[in-house]
Amino acid sequence: MPSPRVAVAQIRPRKGDYRANLTKIGGVLAKVASLERSPDLVVFPETATSGYFLEGGVRELAVPAPTLAADVGALHVAAGGRPVDVVIGFYEEYETHYHNSAAYLHLTGDSTAEIRHIHRKVFLPTYGVFDERRFVQSGQEIRAFDTPWGRMAMLICEDAWHSLCPTLAALDGADFLLVPTASPARGLAAARVTPSVQGDERLPASLERWEVLGRNIASEHGMYVIMSQLVGFEGGKAFPGVSMIIAPGGELRTRGPLFDEAVLVADCPRDDVTRARTDMPLLNDLEIQLPGLLQASSGTRAPARPIPIVVERSEPPPEPCDVNIVEGMSHSGSDELSLIDPELVTTWLTAFIREEVTSRRGFAKGLVGLSGGVDSAVTAYLAARALGAANLIGVRMPYEDSSPESLAHAALVGDALGIELQTVDITAAVRGYAAAAPSPPDPMRLGNVMARVRMITLFDLSAAVRALPLGTGNKTERLLGYFTWHADDSLRRSIRSVTCSRRRYGSWLAISAFHPRSSTNPPRPISSGARPTREISASRIPWLTGFSTRS
Repeated sequence: MPSPRVAVAQIRPRKGDYRANLTKIGGVLAKVASLERSPDLVVFPETATSGYFLEGGVRELAVPAPTLAADVGALHVAAGGRPVDVVIGFYEEYETHYHNSAAYLHLTGDSTAEIRHIHRKVFLPTYGVFDERRFVQSGQEIRAFDTPWGRMAMLICEDAWHSLCPTLAALDGADFLLVPTASPARGLAAARVTPSVQGDERLPASLERWEVLGRNIASEHGMYVIMSQLVGFEGGKAFPGVSMIIAPGGELRTRGPLFDEAVLVADCPRDDVTRARTDMPLLNDLEIQLPGLLQASSGTRAPARPIPIVVERSEPPPEPCDVNIVEGMSHSGSDELSLIDPELVTTWLTAFIREEVTSRRGFAKGLVGLSGGVDSAVTAYLAARALGAANLIGVRMPYEDSSPESLAHAALVGDALGIELQTVDITAAVRGYAAAAPSPPDPMRLGNVMARVRMITLFDLSAAVRALPLGTGNKTERLLGYFTWHADDSLRRSIRSVTCSRRRYGSWLAISAFHPRSSTNPPRPISSGARPTREISASRIPWLTGFSTRS
Protein backbone atom coordinates (compact mmCIF):
# COMPACT_ATOMS: atom_id res chain seq x y z
CA MET A 1 0.00 0.00 0.00
CA PRO A 2 1.51 3.40 -0.98
CA SER A 3 2.30 6.17 1.52
CA PRO A 4 0.59 9.54 1.12
CA ARG A 5 2.12 12.97 0.71
CA VAL A 6 -0.09 15.24 2.81
CA ALA A 7 -0.69 18.98 2.62
CA VAL A 8 -2.35 20.97 5.41
CA ALA A 9 -3.84 24.31 4.33
CA GLN A 10 -4.33 26.77 7.18
CA ILE A 11 -6.37 29.50 5.49
CA ARG A 12 -8.16 32.71 6.43
CA PRO A 13 -11.75 32.44 5.16
CA ARG A 14 -13.89 35.47 4.43
CA LYS A 15 -16.65 35.27 7.02
CA GLY A 16 -20.04 34.47 5.52
CA ASP A 17 -18.86 34.39 1.88
CA TYR A 18 -19.20 30.83 0.58
CA ARG A 19 -18.22 31.66 -3.02
CA ALA A 20 -15.11 33.65 -2.08
CA ASN A 21 -13.96 30.85 0.19
CA LEU A 22 -14.56 28.23 -2.51
CA THR A 23 -12.38 30.33 -4.79
CA LYS A 24 -9.63 30.39 -2.16
CA ILE A 25 -9.87 26.60 -1.70
CA GLY A 26 -9.62 26.17 -5.48
CA GLY A 27 -6.60 28.48 -5.52
CA VAL A 28 -4.85 26.41 -2.86
CA LEU A 29 -5.53 23.21 -4.80
CA ALA A 30 -4.15 24.81 -7.96
CA LYS A 31 -1.05 25.96 -6.05
CA VAL A 32 -0.21 22.56 -4.58
CA ALA A 33 -0.92 20.86 -7.93
CA SER A 34 1.87 22.96 -9.42
CA LEU A 35 4.45 21.57 -7.00
CA GLU A 36 7.09 19.22 -8.41
CA ARG A 37 5.76 16.57 -6.00
CA SER A 38 2.12 17.43 -5.50
CA PRO A 39 0.27 16.04 -2.46
CA ASP A 40 -2.14 13.12 -2.48
CA LEU A 41 -4.28 14.60 0.31
CA VAL A 42 -5.04 18.24 1.21
CA VAL A 43 -6.64 18.97 4.59
CA PHE A 44 -8.48 22.27 5.15
CA PRO A 45 -9.69 23.61 8.54
CA GLU A 46 -13.04 23.44 10.29
CA THR A 47 -15.69 25.73 8.69
CA ALA A 48 -13.28 26.64 5.87
CA THR A 49 -16.16 27.55 3.55
CA SER A 50 -17.74 30.16 5.81
CA GLY A 51 -15.82 31.11 8.94
CA TYR A 52 -16.70 29.76 12.36
CA PHE A 53 -18.77 32.24 14.42
CA LEU A 54 -21.90 32.39 12.24
CA GLU A 55 -24.53 31.72 14.91
CA GLY A 56 -27.92 32.12 13.15
CA GLY A 57 -26.12 32.63 9.85
CA VAL A 58 -25.50 28.88 9.71
CA ARG A 59 -28.84 28.35 7.99
CA GLU A 60 -27.83 30.72 5.16
CA LEU A 61 -24.33 29.24 4.69
CA ALA A 62 -24.97 25.51 5.26
CA VAL A 63 -24.93 23.35 2.13
CA PRO A 64 -25.56 19.64 1.47
CA ALA A 65 -22.38 17.60 1.08
CA PRO A 66 -23.16 16.75 -2.61
CA THR A 67 -23.36 20.50 -3.35
CA LEU A 68 -19.98 21.10 -1.73
CA ALA A 69 -18.44 18.19 -3.65
CA ALA A 70 -19.84 19.45 -6.95
CA ASP A 71 -18.67 23.03 -6.31
CA VAL A 72 -15.13 22.04 -5.31
CA GLY A 73 -14.94 19.48 -8.10
CA ALA A 74 -15.92 22.10 -10.69
CA LEU A 75 -13.10 24.41 -9.54
CA HIS A 76 -10.64 21.53 -9.66
CA VAL A 77 -11.69 20.54 -13.19
CA ALA A 78 -11.40 24.16 -14.35
CA ALA A 79 -7.86 24.31 -12.98
CA GLY A 80 -6.92 21.08 -14.78
CA GLY A 81 -5.83 19.45 -11.53
CA ARG A 82 -4.67 15.87 -11.19
CA PRO A 83 -6.64 13.44 -8.96
CA VAL A 84 -6.39 14.42 -5.30
CA ASP A 85 -8.21 13.75 -2.03
CA VAL A 86 -9.47 16.74 -0.05
CA VAL A 87 -10.84 17.25 3.48
CA ILE A 88 -12.96 20.39 3.95
CA GLY A 89 -14.73 21.63 7.08
CA PHE A 90 -18.15 23.17 6.36
CA TYR A 91 -21.58 23.80 7.82
CA GLU A 92 -23.76 21.03 6.40
CA GLU A 93 -27.46 20.79 5.71
CA TYR A 94 -28.28 17.12 6.16
CA GLU A 95 -31.81 15.74 6.06
CA THR A 96 -33.67 18.00 8.52
CA HIS A 97 -30.67 19.24 10.52
CA TYR A 98 -27.62 21.49 10.36
CA HIS A 99 -24.22 20.08 11.34
CA ASN A 100 -20.65 21.24 11.75
CA SER A 101 -19.12 18.67 9.40
CA ALA A 102 -15.98 17.62 7.56
CA ALA A 103 -16.17 16.02 4.11
CA TYR A 104 -13.53 13.67 2.69
CA LEU A 105 -13.73 14.07 -1.09
CA HIS A 106 -11.92 12.33 -3.92
CA LEU A 107 -11.54 14.72 -6.87
CA THR A 108 -10.84 12.79 -10.04
CA GLY A 109 -9.87 15.81 -12.11
CA ASP A 110 -12.57 15.10 -14.68
CA SER A 111 -16.34 15.29 -14.43
CA THR A 112 -16.76 13.41 -11.14
CA ALA A 113 -16.14 14.00 -7.47
CA GLU A 114 -16.69 11.27 -4.89
CA ILE A 115 -17.76 11.67 -1.27
CA ARG A 116 -15.74 9.07 0.63
CA HIS A 117 -16.83 10.00 4.15
CA ILE A 118 -18.65 12.68 6.17
CA HIS A 119 -17.87 13.24 9.84
CA ARG A 120 -20.36 15.30 11.82
CA LYS A 121 -18.95 16.94 14.94
CA VAL A 122 -20.05 15.00 18.01
CA PHE A 123 -19.06 17.30 20.88
CA LEU A 124 -20.38 20.85 20.45
CA PRO A 125 -18.84 23.30 22.95
CA THR A 126 -21.12 25.65 24.87
CA TYR A 127 -18.63 27.25 27.25
CA GLY A 128 -16.55 30.43 27.11
CA VAL A 129 -17.01 32.07 23.71
CA PHE A 130 -18.69 28.97 22.24
CA ASP A 131 -22.39 28.35 21.70
CA GLU A 132 -22.46 25.75 18.93
CA ARG A 133 -25.24 23.58 20.29
CA ARG A 134 -27.76 26.40 19.78
CA PHE A 135 -27.21 26.39 16.03
CA VAL A 136 -26.17 22.89 14.93
CA GLN A 137 -26.94 19.28 15.83
CA SER A 138 -24.45 16.77 17.21
CA GLY A 139 -23.15 13.90 15.12
CA GLN A 140 -23.70 10.40 16.46
CA GLU A 141 -20.73 8.29 15.36
CA ILE A 142 -16.98 8.11 14.89
CA ARG A 143 -15.93 5.74 12.14
CA ALA A 144 -12.77 4.97 10.19
CA PHE A 145 -12.93 4.57 6.41
CA ASP A 146 -10.74 3.12 3.68
CA THR A 147 -8.51 5.17 1.38
CA PRO A 148 -5.74 4.15 -1.04
CA TRP A 149 -3.23 4.97 1.73
CA GLY A 150 -4.84 3.06 4.59
CA ARG A 151 -7.74 3.64 6.96
CA MET A 152 -8.39 7.16 8.13
CA ALA A 153 -10.76 8.82 10.56
CA MET A 154 -11.82 12.41 11.14
CA LEU A 155 -12.54 14.36 14.30
CA ILE A 156 -13.48 18.04 14.47
CA CYS A 157 -11.82 20.25 17.08
CA GLU A 158 -13.57 19.56 20.43
CA ASP A 159 -14.00 15.88 19.51
CA ALA A 160 -10.23 15.40 19.85
CA TRP A 161 -10.24 16.64 23.45
CA HIS A 162 -12.40 13.71 24.55
CA SER A 163 -9.91 10.85 24.83
CA LEU A 164 -12.54 8.29 23.91
CA CYS A 165 -12.90 9.74 20.38
CA PRO A 166 -9.39 9.07 19.06
CA THR A 167 -9.49 5.71 20.88
CA LEU A 168 -12.66 4.73 19.00
CA ALA A 169 -11.04 5.79 15.74
CA ALA A 170 -7.92 3.73 16.46
CA LEU A 171 -9.98 0.68 17.47
CA ASP A 172 -11.82 0.99 14.16
CA GLY A 173 -8.49 0.61 12.38
CA ALA A 174 -7.51 4.22 11.66
CA ASP A 175 -3.84 4.80 10.84
CA PHE A 176 -4.35 8.51 10.13
CA LEU A 177 -6.42 10.89 12.29
CA LEU A 178 -7.46 14.07 10.44
CA VAL A 179 -8.50 16.93 12.75
CA PRO A 180 -9.88 20.12 11.16
CA THR A 181 -10.10 22.78 13.88
CA ALA A 182 -11.23 26.37 14.46
CA SER A 183 -9.95 26.93 17.98
CA PRO A 184 -9.52 30.57 19.12
CA ALA A 185 -6.17 31.30 20.73
CA ARG A 186 -6.24 31.74 24.51
CA GLY A 187 -3.59 32.36 27.11
CA LEU A 188 -1.35 35.45 27.20
CA ALA A 189 0.67 34.23 30.17
CA ALA A 190 4.42 34.26 29.84
CA ALA A 191 4.77 31.42 27.36
CA ARG A 192 7.57 28.94 27.24
CA VAL A 193 9.69 29.17 24.11
CA THR A 194 8.47 26.24 22.04
CA PRO A 195 11.00 24.46 19.80
CA SER A 196 9.74 23.36 16.40
CA VAL A 197 11.02 22.39 12.99
CA GLN A 198 10.58 26.04 11.95
CA GLY A 199 12.62 27.31 14.92
CA ASP A 200 11.86 28.46 18.44
CA GLU A 201 8.80 30.66 18.97
CA ARG A 202 6.36 31.76 21.64
CA LEU A 203 2.85 30.37 21.41
CA PRO A 204 -0.41 31.08 23.24
CA ALA A 205 -1.06 28.56 25.99
CA SER A 206 -3.97 26.99 24.07
CA LEU A 207 -1.64 26.01 21.21
CA GLU A 208 0.82 24.42 23.56
CA ARG A 209 -2.05 22.30 24.88
CA TRP A 210 -3.04 21.36 21.31
CA GLU A 211 0.49 20.19 20.62
CA VAL A 212 0.62 18.13 23.80
CA LEU A 213 -2.77 16.63 22.94
CA GLY A 214 -1.72 15.70 19.41
CA ARG A 215 1.55 14.16 20.53
CA ASN A 216 -0.23 12.11 23.19
CA ILE A 217 -2.81 10.78 20.73
CA ALA A 218 -0.11 9.87 18.21
CA SER A 219 2.02 8.17 20.89
CA GLU A 220 -0.78 6.20 22.53
CA HIS A 221 -2.35 4.87 19.33
CA GLY A 222 0.64 4.81 16.96
CA MET A 223 -1.15 6.92 14.35
CA TYR A 224 -0.54 10.08 12.34
CA VAL A 225 -2.34 13.12 13.73
CA ILE A 226 -2.91 15.83 11.11
CA MET A 227 -4.40 19.07 12.46
CA SER A 228 -5.52 21.89 10.18
CA GLN A 229 -6.24 25.12 12.06
CA LEU A 230 -8.17 28.17 10.90
CA VAL A 231 -6.39 31.57 10.65
CA GLY A 232 -7.79 35.05 11.13
CA PHE A 233 -9.95 37.18 13.41
CA GLU A 234 -13.71 37.09 13.85
CA GLY A 235 -15.18 39.73 16.14
CA GLY A 236 -11.81 40.16 17.85
CA LYS A 237 -11.40 36.43 18.50
CA ALA A 238 -8.12 35.14 17.09
CA PHE A 239 -7.75 31.93 15.11
CA PRO A 240 -3.99 31.44 15.30
CA GLY A 241 -3.05 28.84 12.69
CA VAL A 242 -0.09 26.72 13.85
CA SER A 243 -1.39 23.59 12.14
CA MET A 244 0.57 20.40 12.80
CA ILE A 245 1.54 17.08 11.28
CA ILE A 246 2.53 14.68 14.06
CA ALA A 247 4.04 11.27 13.31
CA PRO A 248 3.17 8.01 15.08
CA GLY A 249 5.15 8.01 18.30
CA GLY A 250 4.60 11.75 18.85
CA GLU A 251 7.30 13.35 16.69
CA LEU A 252 6.35 16.78 15.33
CA ARG A 253 7.02 16.60 11.58
CA THR A 254 6.02 20.17 10.72
CA ARG A 255 4.07 23.07 12.18
CA GLY A 256 2.52 26.14 10.59
CA PRO A 257 3.25 29.79 11.42
CA LEU A 258 1.39 31.86 14.00
CA PHE A 259 -1.40 34.09 12.59
CA ASP A 260 -0.36 33.61 8.94
CA GLU A 261 -1.78 31.55 6.10
CA ALA A 262 0.41 28.67 4.94
CA VAL A 263 0.38 25.22 3.38
CA LEU A 264 2.40 22.53 5.16
CA VAL A 265 3.57 19.55 3.11
CA ALA A 266 5.08 16.33 4.44
CA ASP A 267 5.47 12.70 3.46
CA CYS A 268 3.73 10.28 5.82
CA PRO A 269 5.25 6.80 5.40
CA ARG A 270 2.90 4.06 6.57
CA ASP A 271 5.91 2.10 7.84
CA ASP A 272 6.05 4.63 10.69
CA VAL A 273 2.67 3.36 11.91
CA THR A 274 3.89 -0.25 12.01
CA ARG A 275 7.13 0.73 13.72
CA ALA A 276 5.41 2.86 16.37
CA ARG A 277 2.82 0.20 17.22
CA THR A 278 5.57 -2.40 17.50
CA ASP A 279 7.77 -0.25 19.73
CA MET A 280 4.85 0.69 22.00
CA PRO A 281 1.97 -1.79 21.53
CA LEU A 282 -0.56 0.10 23.65
CA LEU A 283 -3.30 -0.22 21.03
CA ASN A 284 -2.78 -3.97 20.79
CA ASP A 285 -2.93 -4.25 24.59
CA LEU A 286 -6.21 -2.31 24.58
CA GLU A 287 -7.72 -4.53 21.88
CA ILE A 288 -6.89 -7.61 23.98
CA GLN A 289 -8.17 -6.27 27.29
CA LEU A 290 -11.16 -4.23 26.07
CA PRO A 291 -13.77 -7.06 25.86
CA GLY A 292 -13.16 -8.03 29.47
CA LEU A 293 -13.16 -4.43 30.65
CA LEU A 294 -16.45 -3.73 28.88
CA GLN A 295 -18.01 -6.87 30.27
CA ALA A 296 -16.91 -6.03 33.79
CA SER A 297 -18.17 -2.45 33.55
CA SER A 298 -21.55 -3.50 32.17
CA GLY A 299 -22.42 -5.74 35.14
CA THR A 300 -24.08 -4.76 38.40
CA ARG A 301 -21.65 -3.10 40.73
CA ALA A 302 -21.39 -4.67 44.16
CA PRO A 303 -21.58 -2.12 46.98
CA ALA A 304 -18.21 -1.31 48.48
CA ARG A 305 -17.85 -2.56 52.08
CA PRO A 306 -15.04 -1.53 54.42
CA ILE A 307 -12.71 -4.35 55.48
CA PRO A 308 -11.57 -3.96 59.11
CA ILE A 309 -7.87 -4.68 59.76
CA VAL A 310 -6.43 -5.06 63.27
CA VAL A 311 -3.29 -2.89 63.59
CA GLU A 312 -0.77 -3.42 66.40
CA ARG A 313 1.60 -0.74 67.65
CA SER A 314 5.07 -0.96 66.10
CA GLU A 315 8.10 -1.06 68.44
CA PRO A 316 10.24 0.96 68.37
CA PRO A 317 8.32 3.88 66.72
CA PRO A 318 9.85 4.94 63.38
CA GLU A 319 12.16 7.94 63.19
CA PRO A 320 11.55 10.66 60.57
CA CYS A 321 13.66 9.83 57.52
CA ASP A 322 16.05 12.17 55.76
CA VAL A 323 14.12 13.11 52.60
CA ASN A 324 13.63 16.40 50.77
CA ILE A 325 10.18 18.00 51.00
CA VAL A 326 9.19 19.86 47.82
CA GLU A 327 6.34 22.33 48.19
CA GLY A 328 3.99 22.74 45.25
CA MET A 329 3.83 26.09 43.50
CA SER A 330 0.72 28.21 43.85
CA HIS A 331 -0.39 31.43 42.21
CA SER A 332 -2.10 33.91 44.50
CA GLY A 333 -3.02 36.32 41.71
CA SER A 334 -1.18 39.15 43.44
CA ASP A 335 0.94 40.03 40.39
CA GLU A 336 -1.02 39.11 37.29
CA LEU A 337 0.88 41.52 35.05
CA SER A 338 4.09 39.57 35.55
CA LEU A 339 2.41 36.58 33.86
CA ILE A 340 1.82 38.39 30.57
CA ASP A 341 4.26 37.67 27.76
CA PRO A 342 4.86 41.03 26.03
CA GLU A 343 6.28 39.55 22.83
CA LEU A 344 3.32 37.22 22.41
CA VAL A 345 0.83 40.04 23.09
CA THR A 346 2.60 42.25 20.56
CA THR A 347 2.55 39.53 17.88
CA TRP A 348 -1.13 38.85 18.56
CA LEU A 349 -2.26 42.49 18.43
CA THR A 350 -0.20 43.48 15.40
CA ALA A 351 -1.68 40.53 13.50
CA PHE A 352 -5.16 41.71 14.53
CA ILE A 353 -4.54 45.31 13.43
CA ARG A 354 -3.04 44.26 10.11
CA GLU A 355 -5.97 41.98 9.27
CA GLU A 356 -8.70 44.38 10.41
CA VAL A 357 -7.24 47.41 8.63
CA THR A 358 -5.87 45.94 5.41
CA SER A 359 -7.55 42.59 4.75
CA ARG A 360 -11.02 43.04 6.21
CA ARG A 361 -11.61 46.76 5.60
CA GLY A 362 -9.33 47.38 2.63
CA PHE A 363 -7.34 50.33 4.00
CA ALA A 364 -3.62 50.82 3.55
CA LYS A 365 -3.25 53.46 6.28
CA GLY A 366 -4.28 53.99 9.88
CA LEU A 367 -5.05 57.14 11.85
CA VAL A 368 -4.66 57.49 15.61
CA GLY A 369 -5.36 60.39 17.96
CA LEU A 370 -2.29 60.99 20.14
CA SER A 371 -3.18 62.47 23.53
CA GLY A 372 0.23 62.07 25.14
CA GLY A 373 -1.18 59.29 27.33
CA VAL A 374 -0.36 55.62 27.63
CA ASP A 375 -3.28 54.17 25.68
CA SER A 376 -2.76 56.16 22.48
CA ALA A 377 1.01 55.56 22.68
CA VAL A 378 0.50 51.79 22.89
CA THR A 379 -1.92 51.85 19.96
CA ALA A 380 0.49 53.94 17.89
CA TYR A 381 3.44 51.62 18.55
CA LEU A 382 1.40 48.53 17.68
CA ALA A 383 -0.09 50.13 14.57
CA ALA A 384 3.34 51.28 13.35
CA ARG A 385 4.60 47.72 13.65
CA ALA A 386 1.51 46.29 11.93
CA LEU A 387 1.15 48.80 9.08
CA GLY A 388 4.58 50.41 8.84
CA ALA A 389 5.46 53.92 10.01
CA ALA A 390 4.83 55.34 6.54
CA ASN A 391 1.19 54.16 6.74
CA LEU A 392 0.31 55.66 10.12
CA ILE A 393 -0.77 59.23 10.87
CA GLY A 394 -0.82 60.62 14.40
CA VAL A 395 -3.15 63.51 15.24
CA ARG A 396 -2.82 65.87 18.22
CA MET A 397 -6.04 67.72 19.08
CA PRO A 398 -5.36 70.21 21.89
CA TYR A 399 -7.84 72.54 23.58
CA GLU A 400 -6.82 75.89 24.99
CA ASP A 401 -6.35 74.54 28.52
CA SER A 402 -4.75 71.24 27.51
CA SER A 403 -1.55 70.39 29.34
CA PRO A 404 1.56 71.43 27.36
CA GLU A 405 3.08 68.13 28.48
CA SER A 406 0.45 66.18 26.56
CA LEU A 407 1.49 67.84 23.30
CA ALA A 408 5.16 67.24 24.08
CA HIS A 409 4.61 63.59 24.94
CA ALA A 410 2.54 63.00 21.80
CA ALA A 411 5.33 64.58 19.74
CA LEU A 412 7.88 62.29 21.36
CA VAL A 413 5.84 59.25 20.36
CA GLY A 414 5.48 60.52 16.81
CA ASP A 415 9.19 61.31 16.51
CA ALA A 416 10.23 57.97 18.00
CA LEU A 417 8.09 56.08 15.48
CA GLY A 418 8.88 58.29 12.51
CA ILE A 419 5.20 58.75 11.62
CA GLU A 420 3.43 61.74 10.09
CA LEU A 421 2.14 64.01 12.88
CA GLN A 422 -0.69 66.50 12.41
CA THR A 423 -2.05 69.03 14.92
CA VAL A 424 -5.62 70.36 14.89
CA ASP A 425 -6.52 72.90 17.61
CA ILE A 426 -10.14 72.25 18.61
CA THR A 427 -10.53 75.43 20.71
CA ALA A 428 -12.45 77.42 18.10
CA ALA A 429 -14.83 74.54 17.34
CA VAL A 430 -15.58 73.93 21.02
CA ARG A 431 -16.06 77.64 21.70
CA GLY A 432 -18.35 77.91 18.71
CA TYR A 433 -20.66 75.24 20.05
CA ALA A 434 -20.51 76.61 23.58
CA ALA A 435 -21.56 80.03 22.33
CA ALA A 436 -24.44 78.58 20.29
CA ALA A 437 -25.71 76.18 22.98
CA PRO A 438 -29.04 77.07 24.67
CA SER A 439 -27.26 77.09 28.04
CA PRO A 440 -23.53 77.51 28.77
CA PRO A 441 -21.91 74.06 29.16
CA ASP A 442 -20.61 73.17 32.61
CA PRO A 443 -17.18 71.46 32.82
CA MET A 444 -18.65 67.99 32.44
CA ARG A 445 -20.63 68.90 29.32
CA LEU A 446 -17.65 70.75 27.93
CA GLY A 447 -15.55 67.61 28.33
CA ASN A 448 -18.13 65.69 26.30
CA VAL A 449 -18.11 68.37 23.61
CA MET A 450 -14.31 68.12 23.36
CA ALA A 451 -14.50 64.36 22.96
CA ARG A 452 -17.12 64.69 20.20
CA VAL A 453 -15.15 67.38 18.36
CA ARG A 454 -12.08 65.14 18.46
CA MET A 455 -14.19 62.31 17.04
CA ILE A 456 -15.39 64.55 14.19
CA THR A 457 -11.81 65.65 13.53
CA LEU A 458 -10.50 62.09 13.31
CA PHE A 459 -13.25 60.89 11.02
CA ASP A 460 -13.00 63.92 8.75
CA LEU A 461 -9.24 63.44 8.42
CA SER A 462 -9.90 59.76 7.84
CA ALA A 463 -12.06 60.60 4.84
CA ALA A 464 -9.51 63.15 3.59
CA VAL A 465 -6.51 60.80 3.60
CA ARG A 466 -8.36 57.45 3.40
CA ALA A 467 -6.99 56.09 6.67
CA LEU A 468 -8.92 53.96 9.15
CA PRO A 469 -9.26 55.47 12.66
CA LEU A 470 -7.85 53.18 15.35
CA GLY A 471 -9.36 52.99 18.83
CA THR A 472 -7.30 53.82 21.91
CA GLY A 473 -9.68 53.01 24.79
CA ASN A 474 -8.67 50.34 27.29
CA LYS A 475 -10.74 47.56 28.81
CA THR A 476 -11.31 49.31 32.13
CA GLU A 477 -12.73 52.36 30.34
CA ARG A 478 -14.92 50.09 28.28
CA LEU A 479 -16.36 48.43 31.37
CA LEU A 480 -17.00 51.80 33.04
CA GLY A 481 -18.58 53.32 29.93
CA TYR A 482 -15.83 55.96 29.77
CA PHE A 483 -15.24 56.20 26.03
CA THR A 484 -16.51 58.02 22.95
CA TRP A 485 -18.80 55.98 20.71
CA HIS A 486 -17.39 55.50 17.21
CA ALA A 487 -14.15 57.23 18.20
CA ASP A 488 -11.71 55.83 20.76
CA ASP A 489 -13.79 52.64 20.80
CA SER A 490 -12.97 51.92 17.12
CA LEU A 491 -11.41 48.45 16.71
CA ARG A 492 -11.78 48.37 20.46
CA ARG A 493 -12.09 44.67 21.13
CA SER A 494 -8.49 43.68 20.79
CA ILE A 495 -6.09 46.55 20.21
CA ARG A 496 -6.20 47.52 23.84
CA SER A 497 -8.74 45.36 25.63
CA VAL A 498 -6.78 42.15 25.08
CA THR A 499 -3.97 43.58 27.18
CA CYS A 500 -4.33 43.68 30.93
CA SER A 501 -5.71 47.00 32.11
CA ARG A 502 -6.36 46.29 35.77
CA ARG A 503 -3.36 48.48 36.41
CA ARG A 504 -3.08 51.33 33.99
CA TYR A 505 0.64 51.03 33.31
CA GLY A 506 0.32 47.31 32.64
CA SER A 507 -0.52 48.38 29.07
CA TRP A 508 3.15 49.22 28.55
CA LEU A 509 3.86 45.51 28.54
CA ALA A 510 2.37 45.38 25.06
CA ILE A 511 5.15 47.56 23.66
CA SER A 512 8.10 46.43 25.73
CA ALA A 513 9.17 44.28 22.80
CA PHE A 514 10.03 47.50 20.97
CA HIS A 515 12.80 48.25 23.47
CA PRO A 516 16.20 46.62 23.10
CA ARG A 517 16.29 45.62 26.74
CA SER A 518 14.81 42.46 28.19
CA SER A 519 11.02 42.48 28.39
CA THR A 520 11.29 41.57 32.05
CA ASN A 521 12.62 45.08 32.78
CA PRO A 522 10.31 48.10 33.04
CA PRO A 523 10.08 49.90 29.67
CA ARG A 524 11.52 53.37 29.23
CA PRO A 525 9.09 56.26 29.76
CA ILE A 526 8.50 58.37 26.68
CA SER A 527 10.00 61.36 28.45
CA SER A 528 12.27 61.94 31.40
CA GLY A 529 9.67 64.02 33.20
CA ALA A 530 6.31 63.19 34.68
CA ARG A 531 4.01 60.38 33.63
CA PRO A 532 2.12 60.74 30.36
CA THR A 533 -0.92 62.93 30.89
CA ARG A 534 -4.64 62.54 30.31
CA GLU A 535 -6.65 65.12 28.37
CA ILE A 536 -9.67 65.05 30.70
CA SER A 537 -8.83 65.44 34.36
CA ALA A 538 -10.38 63.28 37.05
CA SER A 539 -12.28 66.29 38.41
CA ARG A 540 -14.43 66.26 35.26
CA ILE A 541 -15.51 62.65 35.66
CA PRO A 542 -18.69 61.97 37.66
CA TRP A 543 -18.05 58.40 38.79
CA LEU A 544 -21.65 57.24 38.50
CA THR A 545 -22.31 53.55 37.77
CA GLY A 546 -23.45 53.04 34.19
CA PHE A 547 -23.01 56.69 33.19
CA SER A 548 -20.72 57.63 30.32
CA THR A 549 -19.15 61.07 30.37
CA ARG A 550 -17.79 60.63 26.86
CA SER A 551 -20.77 59.30 24.99
